[in-house]
Amino acid sequence: MTTARPTPSSSVSQSTERSLRSDTLLQGHSHISIMHNGETYQLRATRLGKLILTK
Repeated sequence: MTTARPTPSSSVSQSTERSLRSDTLLQGHSHISIMHNGETYQLRATRLGKLILTK
């Protein structure tokens, strides 16, 4: 006898998921400020192509 397993549900559906390219966000700059819940964060692109988000 096999038991049915529930299908995992995602908290974010694919239709509401949003993707942005980092070059679209940075627009040629090496860093940008992002405001989130009253706090300012810095998003930086490194010379090695990595992204760093700091508060």
